[in-house]
Amino acid sequence: MTANVFVVGLDEPNREILRALPGAGDYRFLTLLDLDEIGQEREMDMPALLSLASRRLDSFDGPVDAVIGLWDFPVSSLVPLLCRPRGLPCAPLEAVVRCEHKYWSRLEQRAAVPEAVPRFAVIDLRSPVEPEGLSYPLWVKPVKSFSSELAFRVTDGAEYASAVGRIREGAARVGAPFQWVMDQIRAPSAIRSVGGTAGLAEEEATGDQLTVEGYVRDGVPHSYALVDSLLYPGTPSFLCYEYPSRAPEWVRDRLFDLTDRVITRVGLDDTTFNVEYFHDPETDAVTLLEINPRHSQSHARLFEFVRGVSNHEIALRIALGEEPVLEREGRGAMAAKWFVRSFRDGFLSAVPAPEDVARAEARVPGARVEVTARAGRWLSELPIQDSYSFELADVFVVGRDAEECEREFHACARELSFTIVGVEEEDRPRRGPGDDENRQRTAQRGARGRSRPHPAQ
Repeated sequence: MTANVFVVGLDEPNREILRALPGAGDYRFLTLLDLDEIGQEREMDMPALLSLASRRLDSFDGPVDAVIGLWDFPVSSLVPLLCRPRGLPCAPLEAVVRCEHKYWSRLEQRAAVPEAVPRFAVIDLRSPVEPEGLSYPLWVKPVKSFSSELAFRVTDGAEYASAVGRIREGAARVGAPFQWVMDQIRAPSAIRSVGGTAGLAEEEATGDQLTVEGYVRDGVPHSYALVDSLLYPGTPSFLCYEYPSRAPEWVRDRLFDLTDRVITRVGLDDTTFNVEYFHDPETDAVTLLEINPRHSQSHARLFEFVRGVSNHEIALRIALGEEPVLEREGRGAMAAKWFVRSFRDGFLSAVPAPEDVARAEARVPGARVEVTARAGRWLSELPIQDSYSFELADVFVVGRDAEECEREFHACARELSFTIVGVEEEDRPRRGPGDDENRQRTAQRGARGRSRPHPAQ
């Protein structure tokens, strides 16, 4: 019998990955809310979204066997709100909020793994007064955001005040609907008084960035993979993800142990998760960056290429109340997701056409190219961007090692052309405190021959 699996925010790339799962013919993947309805690009009306999705489930002519989500907020909160009343497996909503509220999450992390948590403080966005007891450089961000939106690195009081002003202007776009979700649970009074639109400052961590992938079933966390996250030199923007990680086995074991401890502490269950860390190979210091109580679609093709099945398999099995299996034969020893970015604003007048994408994929067997930016917009108007760059496309490749993956990326990227009409410096919308230094470093790297690919420049 075919199982009906509703997906909140189902798009074509993820539909393709789901249809490639073993036994996919036994499932019917149905779009519950599309990406335009979710409204991550604009103000989100949580009661309306919940009502619309609930009506569609209630009116469906057949059994609802599972509801899954592949995106960050509001999807991460909508899934438990939809599943719990219907008796479907899902994460507890309170545990999801406990992870996604950055201040609350830091408090829980400090209780579980104090050796891996930097000094931090909640901040009042109505005041430019710097938090006491913290040392620059700092990262300043809303207590709720996604994709590093409105997260700024600051090195002194002037940059701090500027960052607080920027966050104050934009924090409510995500923070206000997140506050509605917070009102559905019994949060501690200290968290209720902070609310969903405050800010957080924390001391900067250094080292290699790594992400632990895992899932929880029947209250038992399972960490099963480690992914490397490489940054464009001199910037906080992702260059690529690589799987498997090149970190030593003892580092992996240490991060798995920390992850199991903190996941148990926050009370997650019946869900996939990923936890981001920094590991400094010089000092051996480990710093926990954040807990994401949701699925990581960014890693899906990496697991598909290397392990023969994407991590969507785990999300699906858990949603159906089944034990996940993620061990099959893959196509290569290493896979990578590369980000094509621009570090300068401009008007995006043209993006690669479908035939350009097809030509790029034909040059490298097995590669996948996803153009994420839309033409006809200023880059500074693109939704869901970090505070220092603009994401234009994602390129997924597989090879024998990291060097082959990089060569394959270059081969694909040469076929991808983005037409960006520049602007004068005085007319360029400012991205955030400290971005002048990052932009200068990027330009210097390009002048040396682009040691890292940057087709958009």
